Order: sequence, then structure tokens, then C-alpha cells
Amino acid sequence: MSWNQVGEMNGMKDDLPSTSWDIRQNHITHETIPQILVPTPIKMPAVALDAGAMVHPHIQAPHLLPSPYVDAELPPELIQEGWRKFWSKREGRPYYWNKLSGESLWEMPKTQYDPITDPLGIGGPGQVPPSPMQHPIKRRSTEESVGPPPQKKIALAGPWDLDVPTNVIVLERLPLNMPHPHPVTEGMRYALGSKLRLTYRELCQSREGIDAPRESFNRWLMERKTVDMGSDPLLPSHCVPEISMSMYKEIINDIPIKLIKPKFTGDARKQLSRYAEAAKNLIESRNTSPESRKVVMWNVDDTFHWLRRTVGSSFDDYQDRLAHLREQCQPHLTETVKESVEGICLKIYHLSTEYAKKIREKHCEILKEHGISEPRGSGNIMSLSRKVWCYPVQFSTPCPRLPPVDFSMDQIKDQTLLRFQSETVNINTPYLHKLEYMYRISCFDDKKLELFLSRVWMLLKRYAAYVGPSHWSQTSLPTPVFDALHKVFQVTFECFASPLNSYFRQYCSAFPDIDSYFGSRGPILDLKIVSGSFIANPPYCEELIHAAIAHFERCLSESADPLSFIVTLPDDLPNSLLKLEASPFRRKQIVVPNLEHEYRHGFQHTMAKNEVNLKSSHGIVIVWLQNNAGYQQWGPTDDRVDVLLEALRPGRPSPVPPPAPNAPTEK
Repeated sequence: MSWNQVGEMNGMKDDLPSTSWDIRQNHITHETIPQILVPTPIKMPAVALDAGAMVHPHIQAPHLLPSPYVDAELPPELIQEGWRKFWSKREGRPYYWNKLSGESLWEMPKTQYDPITDPLGIGGPGQVPPSPMQHPIKRRSTEESVGPPPQKKIALAGPWDLDVPTNVIVLERLPLNMPHPHPVTEGMRYALGSKLRLTYRELCQSREGIDAPRESFNRWLMERKTVDMGSDPLLPSHCVPEISMSMYKEIINDIPIKLIKPKFTGDARKQLSRYAEAAKNLIESRNTSPESRKVVMWNVDDTFHWLRRTVGSSFDDYQDRLAHLREQCQPHLTETVKESVEGICLKIYHLSTEYAKKIREKHCEILKEHGISEPRGSGNIMSLSRKVWCYPVQFSTPCPRLPPVDFSMDQIKDQTLLRFQSETVNINTPYLHKLEYMYRISCFDDKKLELFLSRVWMLLKRYAAYVGPSHWSQTSLPTPVFDALHKVFQVTFECFASPLNSYFRQYCSAFPDIDSYFGSRGPILDLKIVSGSFIANPPYCEELIHAAIAHFERCLSESADPLSFIVTLPDDLPNSLLKLEASPFRRKQIVVPNLEHEYRHGFQHTMAKNEVNLKSSHGIVIVWLQNNAGYQQWGPTDDRVDVLLEALRPGRPSPVPPPAPNAPTEK
């Protein structure tokens, strides 16, 4: 394996048909990509990318000879849309060829409508739909018939469907007031985030003698972001209150020991004995009130006496005795360790604030070196009153020049390795193709893909810092489920996803700055939704789930257009389920038992295909939240629900669903 230094390469001339570098040496064709309409500014259309094709300007493409028949007298609008004029030697007349779509015509094509004057494509100025007899004549051989070119579906192989157009209408938003990410600061954020995660584990071990609760740090990051007004996209830095009740409760729940449901009677007896011993040691080693010490010690001694005189008790007897002991002792233990646990929460928050400040200072230095002023504000996206098709997040500031990233190919594992300053990340090559496809249709400040590899490296480092060694916050539904949701309920949008695990090309995610290059619409809580059909499979953080449900209900109550949210939650989050069941917009609710459905692994972009699907150890609850128009359009009828349940069965492909009613989609 050898490293190839990414260098500068002159771009191909505008009058030449563009070529693509194929990592896997697949045959390359060009097809039309549906344009996502955005209000401002005018954005360049994306270049088509086919299945398996990987294009990058730093890789030498096959040599092409320039054509002597290029005519530069085309209108600027047509040149911007990719049209060029050539001469046909066989026919003896000029023809027009689009380097973006591969389409060729004998007659001069017509310009597209302006997305600024008509963002929804509803018949802008001068836009008259052509009749079937008014289509431009496509250049064909003499024996072929003349007519409009057939519509071709863009195919990019993988567990996704990036061809699905959006049916989501939102309120237009101002550009994001946040600096573009930079590899230097992203590497710094990863190092400081990992250090903060390690500090949390050490504090739990040294102060309370317990392991840090599983997924507690990840849930803390998600819970803090529902109230954080700071500028860092990952680390909380301006939260009120400073103490996270989520982190506090999880630590308290594991004191004096972490309780798990035992499988056998012997395990139940052993856990009861361990809890009693740990409670005794804790109350003897801490300063506490005499009353608390008396209650805990009396109950512990009584438990030990019961264990000594009781032989052959049943599993339920030990479990009931443990519940009784915990009920009597836990309030006194909590009062004893309350100050210490609050100290852990405050320490982590203050360190996070300090680290975020260091990252901000370093970022400002980089911006100053490039002559870019520091953005002012928190980075939140403000909504306007105009309705538009949903579009990726835009920036209000320019991007500084990014340093190059080295890359290498692992043909055996079908992976691409990216390295910057001795820090290496890897990604499966098909997922790199997916990122490039979404980058082309969503990122408009880098048409030559000069920044693509740097931004992929930053994306992978950001999510590595976000999830740490655990993958549970990034699990997604299986592909057949998404396919059934789209075909039956016309779902086109994911409320909780990332560029790495998304099924549709339109989605919301945690990080509007780095994810926006790959099509993210930003956090779902910042999106003012008017119409559309959504799937919401949130990570298991109850504070985030509660905030999302409240946001869904607010959107449903304010919109008279068809609006639908299909929410999936595990059956072990009682507070969130009660909130969903009490919603006035709930139309239907079903339960899928454990082991009767699957999830896709959170690290699917680095794993082998045969290891991605995981059977769930808990059941899930699916709830439909819809307003009246949404219920009329996408109501959960029995036939549609049966199709979804069939798609949820492990290892089953999605069945052919009944036809869904027509709904508006983007042009």
C-alpha cells in the first residue's frame, strides 16, 4: 500500500466533455441529476455521477483532444447550464451537447427558469410548459425515430436511494452564521473531545468507584445541545442550567453498583449480596447524617441475616428483596453522594466550555491568516416567511483554503484511507462514492472537488469524536423499511440521520456546518416545516426526543398543508412513549416485539456487508403523527401498515406495496 500525495491539477477546459475517475474501473455514463431548487444565491447545477464512479480533480483523467468546432457564442445562461456547440461532420451541421447530462440536440436548447423568481417551480416568468410536439429534436442516427429523450433513473449502488425527490416544503432560512470547518481545528476538536470523554470515565471511577454509565457521555452531548447557545458544533459551552440532569440521574442510578437483570437464581443472589456490601462501604466512608447511616446499616444487616438463614430461595424472592433494599437505602445514598455527583457534572461542563474556547481561538487565528472576519452570533439558522423546497444549509462566510489530504486505497477491504497530519481515517469505498454524489448535488462552492477529500476527513473525525467507541446513536432502519415507507407513505425525508447512514439525499443531522456539504438540512429542531412526509428514528436521548415531539406538534398545529411524521422509539423509554400517546395528532400506534426486526450498524460505513444488520434486543413502537391533510394523504390504513410490518421482518426484502396517492414533489 502506498500513499499518494494529493496535489494540484489544472481543471479540464470548459469546452471539453468532463471525464470521471473510477476507483473500481467501472464503465462510466452520465445521466441527469434532478436539481434541488434553492432561493438564494443562484447555485450551479451539479455534475452527474453514476454508480461506482469516483471523480476527483487531483486524479489524472484519460487524455482528451480538444475539439476545433467549439462555438463560444452561446448565451451565458446555456453555458452555465453545461451546453456547448459542436460541428457534426457526418450531418454537416452544428449540434448542441450538455457536458453535465450527456444530452445532445440538433436545435438550440431553452434555458431553465430562475430559482430566485420561482423557488417552487410554479410557473415562473415566461415558463410555458411545452407541448409534446414542441420538444427539441434530439440528435440521433438517420434510422432512429425523433422524439423527446426518455427519462433515466440515476443509479448509485448501495443501501440507499438517492434518486428520491423531496416532497418537503419549509420556510426559507438565512445562511448559517458559523465559520467553515477546518482540518486543523477538527483534529483539535477530536483530541479535546476524546480527552473530555476519558476524564468523565476517570471521575466516575475515582470519586464514586463505578464505571461511567454506558452511552452516558453521548447522551450528555445530545441533551446539552437542546439548550446550548454556544458556538461550538460539538462541545457544549453555553448551557442553562450548567448541571445536566440527564448525566446526574444516570450516575446516581449506578450508585452504589450498576444493577442488571440476572439470568439465573445464583446471579440474583450474588447481585443482592454485592449491593448490600457496596451500600455499607459507601455509607461508612462518607460524611452523612446519623439518621441516614442508621437506616442504611440496619437494612444491610437485615439483608445479610436473611441471606444466611435462607437457603434455596427462588429467583423472584431475591429480586423482591433487592427491590425492597434499594427502596429503603437509595434515598439516603443519593443524599450522601449528591454533592460529589454534581461536582462531576460541573467539572465536565466547565472543561467542555474551556475546550470550546480553545478551539474557537484557534479557528479565529486561521480565519485571520486568510483575511476572513470572524462570524458574530451563535450559528443558529433564522427562518423567513417564504415557502421553498427544502435545501441544504448555506454559509454566510467564505471558506478558507484547506490543506491537502493524503489518500490510499485498500483493494482487499474495498476501503479508502485518508490521512492528515499522521491521523488516518478509513471509509468503505461505496460510501465514499455516496458522499461524493451528495457532495456534487449539495455543495456549490467547490465545483472542481478540490476540497472534497479534506471535508470527508473532517466529517469522519467529527463523528468519531461524537460517538466514540459506541455505535448505538448512529444505528438506522434497514433498507427494505425505508423502501416501504417511501412507496406506501411517500416518505422522502429523515429527521435524524447523517451523511454516512442516510437513505434519502434529504435529511436532518446533528452538525449543520460539516454535514451541509453532503446535503444536510441542519438539526430538525431548527427546520420550520410546512409540508411533507417524514420518518423520525431519533437516538435514545429522552430530552432530545421530547424536544423533537414538541417541535413536530408545533409544526402540525401551524400548517394546513399535508404533514406527516412516522416516529419509531424503543419500548423501554416510558416517558417518551407517554408523551407520544398523549399527542392530539396521534393517528395510529403499533408495537413490533424484540428479535422480530433489525437495525443497521452505526459503523456501517467501515464494516463488511455481512456484519451490518443487527437483530434488536428490544421492541419498537411506531407512531403516526399527522394533521388532517396529512391523514387524508398518507393515513396509516391496514394495507399500508401490513406492508411496513412485512418489510420489518428480519432478512425479508420489501414486498411490492399498493399504489400510494399522488403528492407534490420537487421539480
